[in-house]
Amino acid sequence: MRVGLGYDIHRLVQGRPLLIGGVRIPSDFGEEGFSDGDALTHAVIDALLGPAGLGDIGSNFPPGRGDLKDIESRELLRRTRVMLEAAGWKVINVDCIVILESPKILRYVAEVRACLSADLGVTIDRVTVKGKTAEGLGPVGAGEAIAAQAVALIEGQGE
Repeated sequence: MRVGLGYDIHRLVQGRPLLIGGVRIPSDFGEEGFSDGDALTHAVIDALLGPAGLGDIGSNFPPGRGDLKDIESRELLRRTRVMLEAAGWKVINVDCIVILESPKILRYVAEVRACLSADLGVTIDRVTVKGKTAEGLGPVGAGEAIAAQAVALIEGQGE
C-alpha cells in the first residue's frame, strides 16, 4: 500500500464555470486553466500518480498540449485510473478538502463524491469531500482563488 498527496490552486475568473470534482457549481466565477480548471480533480490526480511512481499531472497531461485544451478533468482522472491499473495499482480511497470562500459546497458534496467514485471505480464510501474556507486569508480568502488537497491510498504490486 502507498499513500499520495495532491494539491492544486486556480485563480477564479469571470466567464468560466466553477467545477468541483466534475460537478458544475452555480457561481459568478470559475477556475482559470488550460483544461477545465477543476482544482479538486487535479489534486486527486496528483495524489494518485505520485505513490504509483507515475509522475504528476503536469508531466502526464502537460499544459500547452493542443489535444488537452479545455479537456474535462474527469477525462484526465479516468485516464489516470487506466494508467494506475496498467501499472498494477488500484485505488483504495481518497480523502479531499476544497478550500473556497464562496459558494459553500456542502449541498453539492454528495454529487461530487458520486462523480469521483464513478471515475475512480470505487464505492462512494471510499471518497470523502470536505469544504473549508481560508477565513479571509490570502488569495483564497479574498475570493480570488480556489484550492484543493487530496490524500489517496493505493494498493498493488506495481510494475
